[in-house]
Amino acid sequence: MSRADELSQDEVFEVLKSPRRRYALYFLRREGGETELSDLTEQVAAWENETTPAALSTEQRKRVYISLYQTHLPKLDEADIVEYDRDEGIVRLGDRASDLDIYLGDVSREEFPWDRYYLGLVGASSLLVAAVWLNVYPFTLIPGLVLATIILAIFGVSAVVHYVAYRRGGNTGTPPELHRANGQEN
Repeated sequence: MSRADELSQDEVFEVLKSPRRRYALYFLRREGGETELSDLTEQVAAWENETTPAALSTEQRKRVYISLYQTHLPKLDEADIVEYDRDEGIVRLGDRASDLDIYLGDVSREEFPWDRYYLGLVGASSLLVAAVWLNVYPFTLIPGLVLATIILAIFGVSAVVHYVAYRRGGNTGTPPELHRANGQEN
């Protein structure tokens, strides 16, 4: 993108003056650049009300949904910061979204790489199963049913820990300004 296509300083300040628009951009970046309007609405409302998406009232969701739908997303779409498909209810980061990166800070979704953890768990489980099938000592001493039970238990405990960590939310993946507002460091 050439300098002429970048957002002017006035446009940047106009877009970022609204916390609701900043939260929407944080969430889009955290989710990899695309999300459904309903998911965006829930998370923005949760951040604004300092709660979890599950604890939101219908009124809190509705208030955020209406303003995103009618005002904030069309404004961001007009500036090519997002691509907003009203019919499909999909919001994507647009061509000019990267112009705002320096102002928004880091919003990485999670500290712990769950995707790699589960991939490693599948790999280790596959190796264990292969060792039992190929009668590799000492794995021949483990009955197949016991091995299956151990693998299922490990996946089950991992899924519960992952779910609890996700539902708690914490500071991970939240806008940096919310960390500062709560007196916490980034």
